Amino acid sequence: MISMTLLGILGLLALFVLLALRMPVALSMLAVGLVGTVVANANKFIAVGMSSDQAWARGIKIAYSNLAGETFEAASNFNLLVIPMFVLMGALAGVSGMSNDLFTAAYRWMGHLRGGLASATIAACAGFAALSGSSLASAVTMGRVALPEMKRYKYADSLATGSVAAGGTLGFLIPPSGGMIIYAVLTEQSIGRLFMAGVFPGIILTLLFIGAIYLVVVRNPEAGPRGERSHWPARRQSLLRAAPILAVVCATIGGMYTGFFTPVEASSVGAFFTFVVAAWRRSLSLTAIRDVIIQTMNATATVFLIIIGAFVFIPFMSLTEVPAQLVTLLTSLPIGDMGVLLIIILVYIFLGMFLESMAMLVLTIPVVIPIAIGLEWDLIWFGIIVVIVLEMGMISPPVGINVFIVKSIAPEVPMRQIFRGIWPFWFAMAAMIGLLILFPQIALFLPQTLVGG
Repeated sequence: MISMTLLGILGLLALFVLLALRMPVALSMLAVGLVGTVVANANKFIAVGMSSDQAWARGIKIAYSNLAGETFEAASNFNLLVIPMFVLMGALAGVSGMSNDLFTAAYRWMGHLRGGLASATIAACAGFAALSGSSLASAVTMGRVALPEMKRYKYADSLATGSVAAGGTLGFLIPPSGGMIIYAVLTEQSIGRLFMAGVFPGIILTLLFIGAIYLVVVRNPEAGPRGERSHWPARRQSLLRAAPILAVVCATIGGMYTGFFTPVEASSVGAFFTFVVAAWRRSLSLTAIRDVIIQTMNATATVFLIIIGAFVFIPFMSLTEVPAQLVTLLTSLPIGDMGVLLIIILVYIFLGMFLESMAMLVLTIPVVIPIAIGLEWDLIWFGIIVVIVLEMGMISPPVGINVFIVKSIAPEVPMRQIFRGIWPFWFAMAAMIGLLILFPQIALFLPQTLVGG
């Protein structure tokens, strides 16, 4: 016999050991959740007097039944159709040259300012995030477009690479965010309400990033030289060129916010319109179509496997009652709600130094959501805070995934220079979290106004 609490702690330790051994997070959660469910149920049956052989047989049967049921539930969840549709939308936007158009438009309007190319990169990343919903896609796509231009204008390596790495994280916050979709599914919150809640924080964080660039170039003007000033005809032409992208975003996101589309319908409409634009531009060669399909299938399969792993791991954690005991412990501490929230944020920041953001999200949800419910926090507001803290982990040393993405695009830049460049943006994210804590309506105004509640 083993106590449920000890079983839960051993399960968490086993999970971190598997992750340290570089086992994929989805398979790690599946293995720990499956074995843990067998042991937990066998213990329960032994405790009521069942023989050891029968108890283990019943435990194995229940565990495999749960695995089949949770896999089917995840694979047949209608709301999860938004994942392949938005991934497809982003892939089509990439092959059709929409990312180049976004950067060109931002550059022609902002490039003549000191640090303008870096600011244009942030603005273009925000625009592309509204098409792809992916942090990695935003960093890779904009990095390939923006880094050569910033190198041509002799930008400091730290500012150039830092702006790309940080700008890419906006794909995790600005709708349609893949992280928000996972959070919504695991916490049974509305995807549409989360998307609405991410709009104002996404805009404000984009402005804070641009403000961080301004502070960097004020301290060191040589870090971000001025680019060429574009004439008004060139600016208008760049906007016309980017108009199809803006129209797709407005039709998709605007239709969802006004209630004309559900999130699933909006994702399908956005993917269709993006396909039409790509076809109109004659960007869809056989090679491009193959690449889009493979990219969409790979990303979708990865996310679905993570969700299935989470659906197996979370019930195991519930059986052990570790989350409930942690809720009791934290709520009994004389530090108040804000003290508990600060502890959660600090733990997320620490984990973000070692874990990938999506893995950290699915691993921590079973523990932190019961705490949030126990303290009666709004789960939509809390979700936005979690997403921004996860963004911080994407650029935090030593394992910030976006930093390594940028390193792969600019191999000649030393890693220390890239990490040096991310700190102004990291502190901008910390400032955004502070604003959300002080003014929760930044996140809650749109969903409460448009949907109610």
